[in-house]
Amino acid sequence: MTQPSDGALDPEGDTDEEALSADPAELFELYENQTADDETPVTAVFEVTKSVDLRLDRYLARRVPFLSRTQLQRLIEEQAVTVNGRAPKASTKLRRGDRVVATLPPPPTNTLAAENIPLDILYEDEHLIIINKQPGLIVHPARAHKSGTLINALAWHFLHNSGGTLSTVGGDIARPGVVHRLDKFTSGVMVCAKSDTAHWRISRQFELRQTQKRYLCLVEGEVEPFADVIDLPLGKHPTLKEKAAVRHDEFGKPSQTVYRVREVYEGYSLVEIELRTGRTHQIRVHMSHIGYPLVGDDVYGGKHVRVGEFDETQPDAQDFLLTRQALHAAYLGFEHPITGKKVSFQAPMWGDLQRAVDLLRKKSLKQVLEATGSILEIGSPK
Repeated sequence: MTQPSDGALDPEGDTDEEALSADPAELFELYENQTADDETPVTAVFEVTKSVDLRLDRYLARRVPFLSRTQLQRLIEEQAVTVNGRAPKASTKLRRGDRVVATLPPPPTNTLAAENIPLDILYEDEHLIIINKQPGLIVHPARAHKSGTLINALAWHFLHNSGGTLSTVGGDIARPGVVHRLDKFTSGVMVCAKSDTAHWRISRQFELRQTQKRYLCLVEGEVEPFADVIDLPLGKHPTLKEKAAVRHDEFGKPSQTVYRVREVYEGYSLVEIELRTGRTHQIRVHMSHIGYPLVGDDVYGGKHVRVGEFDETQPDAQDFLLTRQALHAAYLGFEHPITGKKVSFQAPMWGDLQRAVDLLRKKSLKQVLEATGSILEIGSPK
């Protein structure tokens, strides 16, 4: 199996009785290696090259052994499967030449352990839960991190507090209930699903980019102009596989970031970000490329900062304040998967970033801006 440039699993070869199926090990590796801000769904692509006399759900049951037929039928119902680009029925009969594309959850992993990890819950109902993820918290268990994750924390919360559960889309798999992700060191608003229907319907909104998201970041330098669109193609770094880079070649994918400066300080800026695409490390790479790396982001040219670099009079001036990228997912809006109503949530900044902003406002604020199109409530400098 190969991974084409669009991020899909592509089982090649004959698709008869003895054909290749979606390899759980490879699929799991793709989910582990996928970065948090790359929301391209992991899919399996099957080309029917021989005559088959099977319903779609039975065909997929043979190709995706770690999902039950009932789960696969639900995928089909929620339009997570297409045949020749169209939404089929579970009973659709496949023919030679058909192309089946299925968006797949991660394959099975170990039983999920509930762990008492504090959570900042912004909203919860019987269908979904909205949290303000703290920096340093990994979203889902993986081979290297089987505990201490958001999913472990949610399992505890449902068991001891709300009495709910995560969607069975991931009930026994690596990322139950996880609709989207944030990087370990990025804080902010996330939604997790508590029912299967909610899971697939919200996932579909993310896939079609029907959600509204805004980020806040603290960057080095006084950004000019105050608002702009960064339109630079991004791809994997040519030599460092953990990084992304601006690529003006066949490996670069179209990438657009809209930024709006909200406050300017001496040597720093607070910036509201709107993404038109969702590439790997897009905000971090784009801002660094135009000369304004995120504070704390030493991967892309930013520096870890001590308290004293914002205010030398503080008693803990020698202590480090930001040793992670100063990036916060501040706002998430979408259509409620059950009621159909428009809902939105704004997550306050976590302590390290909030303190940095407070210190800068107190000691070196130069300008407060009301950029056209900005939507975030960030409070007023005191």
